[in-house]
Amino acid sequence: MNEPAHSELRNDLAKLSSPARKFLAGDHRMLIGGRRVDAESGAALEVVDPTSGDVLGAVPAGDAKDVDLAVKSARAALESGPWSRMKPVERERLMLRLAQLLEESAEELAEIESVNSGRTIPNTRAFDVNLSVDYLRYMAGWSTKIHGETFSPSVPYVPDTNFFSYTLREPIGVVGAITPWNVPLGQAIWKIAPVLATGCTMVLKPAEQTPLTALRFAELIIEAGIPEGVVNIVTGLGETAGAALVDHPDVDKIAFTGSTEIGHLIASRCAGTLKRYTLELGGKSAMLVFPDADPEVTIPGTAMAIFGNHGQNCCAGSRLYIHKDIFEEHMAGVAEFARNIRLGSALDPQTEMGPLVSMKQRERVLGYVESGVSDGAEIVTGGCGVTESGAYVEPTVIQNVRPDMKIVQEEIFGPVLVASPFDDLDDVVRQANATQFGLGASIWTNDLRRTHSLIPRLKAGTVWVNTHNVLDLAVPFGGVKRSGVGRELGEEAIRHHTELKTVTMPV
Repeated sequence: MNEPAHSELRNDLAKLSSPARKFLAGDHRMLIGGRRVDAESGAALEVVDPTSGDVLGAVPAGDAKDVDLAVKSARAALESGPWSRMKPVERERLMLRLAQLLEESAEELAEIESVNSGRTIPNTRAFDVNLSVDYLRYMAGWSTKIHGETFSPSVPYVPDTNFFSYTLREPIGVVGAITPWNVPLGQAIWKIAPVLATGCTMVLKPAEQTPLTALRFAELIIEAGIPEGVVNIVTGLGETAGAALVDHPDVDKIAFTGSTEIGHLIASRCAGTLKRYTLELGGKSAMLVFPDADPEVTIPGTAMAIFGNHGQNCCAGSRLYIHKDIFEEHMAGVAEFARNIRLGSALDPQTEMGPLVSMKQRERVLGYVESGVSDGAEIVTGGCGVTESGAYVEPTVIQNVRPDMKIVQEEIFGPVLVASPFDDLDDVVRQANATQFGLGASIWTNDLRRTHSLIPRLKAGTVWVNTHNVLDLAVPFGGVKRSGVGRELGEEAIRHHTELKTVTMPV
C-alpha cells in the first residue's frame, strides 16, 4: 500500500477553480417552479467533505411542504405550461443547449463533485460530467424519434366493418426521481434526460450526502431556458422529502436508484396508488475466472471491477471465483494491485482512490470486514481505515470465505473483494447465482463455447465477458431478482417514461 502523508489526504480547497470556490462559498437553494428557494421551514442540512470531515456548507432541508409545491409546479408545467405545447424538436434544442452549458462548466462541476463525494477528479470528469453531456445529447436525439405502431385489426365479431388501429407513446406524467450518492450528478442526469426527451416533468430528490452538483445543475437548467416547473430539485432527507415524493398522489412514476431495502419499501408504497416505478438497486456481482484467461487482462480487470469508484458501485465485481489451477497466481496479482493503489485527496490528480462518501459508510464497510474475520475469513491485504478524520478504507482482499457469510451474501458498497477457488463448473454457477441480487456478472475466458454456454445460466441483468463495469448510453442497464425493476439507458429509458395509448376506429 502506498502510504501518503496525512496532509495528502485532505483537499486543498484553495486550489479549486474560481467558479467552484464561488459556488461552494455561496448560498445553496432548491429549484421549484423555476425559482431558487429555501425550504419552507427554513431548516438546513450540513454538507461534509469526506476527505477531512469538514463542513462545506448547508443546503435546504426540504420536507413534505416543499415536495408538494414542487409536484404542483411540475403538474402545472405538464398540463398547461409552454412545455405541454412544445414540439419534440424544440425539446431537443433545449436539451442540446443544456448539454452545451454542462460541457462549458465541466471543470467546475467535476471539482464540486469530488469535494462533496470524495471521488477522484478523473472519475468525476469522466462519469459525472463528460458522460452526462453525452447522455443529454443522446437523449435529445430521441425527442424526435418516439413513435407508435399501426395495425389492421380483423375484429371477427363485426365481419362487415373494417377497422384501423394505432398506438401512441405519451409522456407518463410527473416523475419523482430519487438518486444515490455514489455518482451524484451522473445519476441525476440519468433521470433528467429521459424526462426531458419524452416531455414529462419531474421532481428530483438528490441524496442528502451529495446534493451540491444537483443544485449547481439547477442553475444551468434556468440558464438553458427550460420552462419553469419542468425540472424541480428538492434537497432533504430520504425519510422526509423522499418519502413525501413517493407517497404524493399527483406523482405518476418513481425512478429510484439506491439500496435494495429502500427499493423494496418504495415498491410497496407505490402499490397503494399503482404508481409506475423503475428501481435500480443493489448488487453482489460475481466474476468467474478460468485457467485460459489472459492474466495481463484478467488481474487488473477483476481488481478494477471492485476498486473502481472505491467499490461504491452497484454492479461492482465484489465476488471473485477463480479456478483452483490459477487461484494462487491470480490472488497474488490482485492483492499486489490493491496494495499499489494510491490513496489521497479527491482533488489530487495523482490519487487513485479517495475516501468513501462518509464516516458512516466507512464504519459500515469496516464492520463487514470485521464480520468476515470473526466468521473465519482471511484478510490477504487491507482491511483497515486510514485516518481518524477522513472516510478512507484500504483496498481489501479477503479469502477463505464460505457462501453463507455476510460478506459473501450482502452488498458492502466499498473496496472489499471476497475470493474463492472453484473446480466444478456447475457448482460455481450455483454459487454465482446464490444471492438475492442479479445486477451484473462477468466471465473471464478465451473459450467462446464456454462463454456462450454460461451466459444464459448466470442470473444477471448484464453479463460482461473479459471486462466488467462497461456501460454505454445506448445499451440498457438494470437488474433481475432483488437488483431492480425496469431498465435505464437506451430506448428502454424512453419506454419507461411513456404510456402506450391505443386508438381504434372504423374505416
